[in-house]
Amino acid sequence: MTLRLSADTTGIDRAAQLLRQGGLVAFPTETVYGLGADATDARAVAGIYAAKGRPSFNPLIAHVPSLQAAEDLVHLDDLARQLARAFWPGPMTLVLPLHDGAPIADLVTAGLPTLAVRVPDAPLALQLLERIGHPVAAPSANPSGRVSPTTANHVEAGLGDRIDAILDGGPCPVGLESTILMPVDGTVRLLRPGGLPVERIEALLGTPISLEATGDTPTAPGQLASHYAPQGRVRLNVTQPDPDETLLGFGPVKAELNLSPTGDLTEAAAQLFGHLQTLDRMGAPRIAVSPVPEQGLGRAINDRLRRAAAPR
Repeated sequence: MTLRLSADTTGIDRAAQLLRQGGLVAFPTETVYGLGADATDARAVAGIYAAKGRPSFNPLIAHVPSLQAAEDLVHLDDLARQLARAFWPGPMTLVLPLHDGAPIADLVTAGLPTLAVRVPDAPLALQLLERIGHPVAAPSANPSGRVSPTTANHVEAGLGDRIDAILDGGPCPVGLESTILMPVDGTVRLLRPGGLPVERIEALLGTPISLEATGDTPTAPGQLASHYAPQGRVRLNVTQPDPDETLLGFGPVKAELNLSPTGDLTEAAAQLFGHLQTLDRMGAPRIAVSPVPEQGLGRAINDRLRRAAAPR
């Protein structure tokens, strides 16, 4: 039976104990709930793949409590360090060369010579990471390819008794996964848009960055073509839904659910996965989605919606 742990010292201590013992614990970050396992324990990491039904060629993000902890695992050049100092803690993941001998299970990197790593901006997550003393591999705490969870109830509904515990820290404020960047040879490649808007990164660097095309084998988490999908079929950029479609709106439109009636992209990002979860509970067989501007957080929202609508 999955334990429901409270966000206090007792709950954090129990969560850390379970992780050190090779267990699976879901915990909240500022982005979404992650399904954590000790990233140095190959058997524990294998448990993540089993619980989620996740393809083993899809790498995981290692969560650490500080820049110094990241430097113990990966090589940061001047550009990577500039990004880390500007945006950590926060919703940014860096894909960086793994140090020789770094104690990371091979399943975390999916056999790649790089590691995706980030420092979350969530006090509860940071306390847990400090307490366990090891990097924690943590993809989103949902069945693979399905809608990411932003509350403890979402985790429980999706993973049931397949994990050991859920550390309940309330709803996640950002509601979208982290932006994934790969600094290479003085340039920055955007592997996945997310909770850190591209415009803020470009303002720091003084140069534009573009989304890297992905092949059949992911180089970072969240790159599978079909991902974040609800049960119902999804149709995008709909201004006039069909009679048998349930409308997920954006802006001043009449809809069963609305990401943001005022057209606020920050509100829409925070609401996205929760509304998709609600549509699942409603049993909506066909889902129409209003157009969302392709700017700021809208880029990440549209990225998730396109993957939700992709053929399965």
